[in-house]
Amino acid sequence: MENTYKDIWNDRHQVEIQNRDSIKFDDWLDSFYDIIEKCETSIIDLGCGSGNDTLYLIKNGKKVISLDYSEIAIQKIKENIPETTTVLHDISKPLPFEKNSAEIVISDLSLHYFSKEVTNQVIAEISRVLMPNGHLLLRVNSTNDNNYGACSGEKIEDNFYLVEDKEKKKMPKRFFDEADIREFFKDWEIEYINEEKMDRYGNGKILWKVCLKNIK
Repeated sequence: MENTYKDIWNDRHQVEIQNRDSIKFDDWLDSFYDIIEKCETSIIDLGCGSGNDTLYLIKNGKKVISLDYSEIAIQKIKENIPETTTVLHDISKPLPFEKNSAEIVISDLSLHYFSKEVTNQVIAEISRVLMPNGHLLLRVNSTNDNNYGACSGEKIEDNFYLVEDKEKKKMPKRFFDEADIREFFKDWEIEYINEEKMDRYGNGKILWKVCLKNIK
């Protein structure tokens, strides 16, 4: 992502993340707890943001690597969740992890900001980092997510738009339908896929929740 978008994320995290008690997580990872419970490597929280999923995993006794490209997000997580390992990195670039080094990667609302080309590159990098039969636990915007600008704004490419937020700042956003997910992950085994509603941000957010196995 361009530095202009990094500034937007830094501003958001500066306001939203105050202390550990302000970090809220929902129960979406409970659906995959049998996979998480068996994990013996550090779980990579890709685009960790405020640390919602990091805190969930820490509270469930897991080792976590929390990665984000916002300096403010990483600074706040260091302060609020010192048990995790933090990495400052742009996920649109090659990931700073060894091949076949992780059993689980989580990408919670962090993979829907890129062009088709870059999205495919990120997915390939996740596959490289995951062990064979490792899992990617994923949530992404749905094309039915009308409260958050689905398929509106300046069109960049199919299902990818420059969307204006409530502060009148524009961010690129991708919205997925089921066919998109199956196409992007055609080389993976889809173990679970469902369109669901999340209420974390006040307005109901429609998203896809997906569990994918890295078959390679």
